[in-house]
Amino acid sequence: MARSPEGPPPPPTVQKLRLRYAKRGPLRFASHRDLARALERALRRSRVPMAYSAGFTPHPKISYVGAAPTGAASEAEYLEIGLAERRDPEEVRAALDASLPPGIDVLECVEAAEGGGSLADRIDAARWSIELPGIEPEHLSAVVAEFLARDEVTVAKRTKNGLRDVDARGPVASASVGGAAGRAILHVVVRQVTPAVRPDDVVAALAAVADLRPPSPPRAVREAQGRLDGSGTVADPLGPDREARTRCQGEHAAV
Repeated sequence: MARSPEGPPPPPTVQKLRLRYAKRGPLRFASHRDLARALERALRRSRVPMAYSAGFTPHPKISYVGAAPTGAASEAEYLEIGLAERRDPEEVRAALDASLPPGIDVLECVEAAEGGGSLADRIDAARWSIELPGIEPEHLSAVVAEFLARDEVTVAKRTKNGLRDVDARGPVASASVGGAAGRAILHVVVRQVTPAVRPDDVVAALAAVADLRPPSPPRAVREAQGRLDGSGTVADPLGPDREARTRCQGEHAAV
């Protein structure tokens, strides 16, 4: 006979909140696992009434979406949490932000709209800024133009199953160059693929195209995540929830 967990089942999820947070400074070197542990500890310290899964080993209902690679900073990390009691999203954001170490900053918190689909379904691309120290913008512009003119640029990517050849050109939706003398900045929008093409893969592709090798390690910042529209813009994945909330408040005010 199958054994059942002792005690009553956990309270149901009554509210879902979606959060955008940043990882900055030295915290860009923290792994996703380290960040997840820090966030879960902060949720406990800030007394957020988390909902838990059922079973013998209940877990807080937290879903992470598209974590940035270790070593990259980000202004657009996302997670969704399930609550057993309703809370004001801004109060949750402020309490969680105060409980986290400097460098992990909770920027926004909104309530998930009913019937709005999953957060992951709203993300299929990311916009990156990649600083290339010691590279002139004019030189980078020429290399990027050559890169974009190719149909495919193959690079060796390390995966959990070892090295694998991947096309770093296909997922790149757009690329442009900015910066100043001696400090070129590559702005690039990359579609989600499997395995993921990261900023270091794009830099490796530039080296494959024109032997571009910065004298210092590039520094990447993920500026946005979302769905890529026809104009090449990466849409805000929290926008539909925010708009639904505003519309609902307007309807209540009109009654």
